[in-house]
Amino acid sequence: MSREKTLERLRKATPAILPSLLLCDFGNLEREIEKLHAAGFKSLHLDVMDGVFVPNFSYGITIVEAVRKLTDLPLDVHLMMVEPQKYVQQFADAGADLITFHAEAVEETRPVLEAIRQTGIAGGIALNPGTDVSTVEKDLDLCDVFLVMSVHAGFGGQAFMESVLEKFEQVRNAPHGENILLEIDGGINAETIGQAHAMGVDLFVAGSAVFRQADYRQAHDRLLEQAGVSNERV
Repeated sequence: MSREKTLERLRKATPAILPSLLLCDFGNLEREIEKLHAAGFKSLHLDVMDGVFVPNFSYGITIVEAVRKLTDLPLDVHLMMVEPQKYVQQFADAGADLITFHAEAVEETRPVLEAIRQTGIAGGIALNPGTDVSTVEKDLDLCDVFLVMSVHAGFGGQAFMESVLEKFEQVRNAPHGENILLEIDGGINAETIGQAHAMGVDLFVAGSAVFRQADYRQAHDRLLEQAGVSNERV
C-alpha cells in the first residue's frame, strides 16, 4: 500500500485501536486475523524485537509476510532493533505499510526516515519514556507517525506511565507536528486510554486489553467508548 493510501486510511480510522499481535495465538494466526477483522479493528501492530536493543526477542520478516497474506489492513511494523536501516527495504517488501524505529537505536534518525520514504511507505520515529522529543525535533518534517512508548520497550504487561503524555503536546506544537499521527504503545486499556486520547493521540496500541479478552469486538468497542468516542463511531 502506498504511503498516501496508508495515511488516508489511518486518518479516516482515528481514533483507532491497533491490536499488538505479539500476544495473539500464532498457532491459529488466520483465525485470529479473521476475528480482528470481524471485531472492527482498522490496522494491526507488529512488534519486531531483536534481543539486542531490547532484552526480549520476537518475530521478524516471515511473520510480517504471513500476516500480509491474510489481510489488507494497514500493517504498522514497530522495529525495536539495532541498525533498523539495514532492514527497511526487506520489511517494506514483506508487506509493511508503516515502519517506526527507535531514535535510541540509531546515531541519526534522518537517514532512516529517508530510507523508509524511499520505499514508498509511511514512516516514523518511536521514543522510549526517558528520551526527550527535542532530540529528534529537527527531523519531524519526515515523520508521518510519532510513537511514544508508555512503558519501557521490550515486554508486555507493564504499568502505564502517565508522565510520557506531555510528549504528545510537544510534538504537536513543534514545527511540522500538526500533520503527524500520534501513536502510543504500552499499558493501554480501558482505564488509561481516556488520558491518552485527551492529549490528542490518534493511534492506540493494545495487547492484553484485546487478546486477554474473550470477545474481541467487546474489547474494541469498550476501548473506544472509554476514549470518549460516541456509539455512532463504534
